[in-house]
Amino acid sequence: MADRVIFVCTLILAGVYFYATEQLPSLEIGDPLGPKAFPRLLGIALVLTAFVLLLEILRARKTAPAAVTSEPSKRGAYWAVGAAAIWTLFYFMVFEPLGYVVSTSIYLLVLTAYFNRGKWTTNVLTSVLYSLLSYLMFTKLLGVTLPSGILPF
Repeated sequence: MADRVIFVCTLILAGVYFYATEQLPSLEIGDPLGPKAFPRLLGIALVLTAFVLLLEILRARKTAPAAVTSEPSKRGAYWAVGAAAIWTLFYFMVFEPLGYVVSTSIYLLVLTAYFNRGKWTTNVLTSVLYSLLSYLMFTKLLGVTLPSGILPF
């Protein structure tokens, strides 16, 4: 049931996001795509993600009977969601002082260490490479200013 609620909420969010994107002003000069291009791509990605979730829901309905959720696993799931929310809040607080690359690397490393236990090489490489490559993409290709923090670049 929760997956269906997430699917519907994702579609509603995508609709609101597309509406907000259309409210952005269009400029007559400058880039022909304007400021709406990137938000539209994100909105399309959100809708595609919702439909992938729908396919997963339909596939799970055909292949497996409904699983009975035990109370201890529910408590564990609530704990994981709560811990991830608190960790994300901490990430927001250290984002400016530490900078994008350092804060994002640490944030992702802790999350991957929890969800992908025992695979330290993969977790470290994923966290650091994602942070570095996304930093370079945003700063060099898209011209977005991200906080450098304690690093000299």
